[in-house]
Amino acid sequence: MKILHFSSAKTWRGGEQQIAYLYEELQKEQIQQWIFCAKGSALATYCQEQTIPYFTYQKRFSVDPLVACQFKKISKKLKIDLIHLHDAHSHTFGYISAILGNTVPYILSRRVDFPVKNNWLSYQKYNHSSIKKMLSVSHYVQQILAPSIHDKTKLQVVHSGIDTSRFQYTNQHILRKEYAIPLNTSIIANVAAIAPHKDYFTFVDTAAILLKNNRALKFLIIGADGGEETRIKKYIQEKEVTDHFILTGFRKDIPQILPEVDIFLFTSKEEGLGTSVIDALACGIPIVATKAGGVPEIIQDGKNGSLAPIKDAPSLANKVDALLNDSSTRAKFVKNGQQTALQFSKEETARKTLVVYQEVLANKF
Repeated sequence: MKILHFSSAKTWRGGEQQIAYLYEELQKEQIQQWIFCAKGSALATYCQEQTIPYFTYQKRFSVDPLVACQFKKISKKLKIDLIHLHDAHSHTFGYISAILGNTVPYILSRRVDFPVKNNWLSYQKYNHSSIKKMLSVSHYVQQILAPSIHDKTKLQVVHSGIDTSRFQYTNQHILRKEYAIPLNTSIIANVAAIAPHKDYFTFVDTAAILLKNNRALKFLIIGADGGEETRIKKYIQEKEVTDHFILTGFRKDIPQILPEVDIFLFTSKEEGLGTSVIDALACGIPIVATKAGGVPEIIQDGKNGSLAPIKDAPSLANKVDALLNDSSTRAKFVKNGQQTALQFSKEETARKTLVVYQEVLANKF
């Protein structure tokens, strides 16, 4: 089996991590793989560092026929059996490549939780015969995708996975030492880029409510700027809670610092699945989250975490406050959450993906 993965992203986010995990697990099965990605991208750098065979293209615009032709030539030269398209732009290039004569069957991954665009190109590329299976990262994403797909048998859910072995650390008090956080101060944190769909405004609103009755709290936003960092900083100032907030920026030591977080507060308004929630479960952190996208497929309210409506800061604050004052519920959430995390491992994701690959090739579409 020869697989070619296609990613168009320039930066490294959840989708690129999933590609890396998938490549790693399929490599254990002795499956030949290559990655086709944008020149100068984070994924290209990763491939170079990890000695993964890869090809790059010059990213100029989303319907560039030269990229589609290059992709077709590589597929033919390597005698690729199956192509896995990992995002919207790679899907577009793949569609053009198929029109230009690329006959290799496609698998498409869908990670975003918004509808397919209502235009001719989107309808054509999602319903083209070259696409044999569409893998959604959650049932929620699949439900949103389904109305635009003529052949519903192509739809399948394969949840994203994490590397559970990364989360074996004990509390090393890294954050408390680095930011001088007292031991009697509870740490409430989220790990996510500061982007619109993560809704850090609700995170700040929740903090402001909690701080009215409990000043021994520190709120950490752990993640790179996703376009809203300046606005969030200003909002924190407006709410007069600056002394209780720390924006750490992007960090590479998430497995080491997560164990000292007391409550993981996840306030997204849109979410394909939410792998950072799974990270928190694996690390043994009690979670309070919104019912955004695929999150309820991970968190069962009252069993392995608490769920609240999207944008409902008072409800989120009540649930955080209840957890802070209930050690038995925290212990229950931690125990059940770590069991849940095992169901969302990268090994399980790769196993399910490989089954799809084998089914597609066995049917010889």
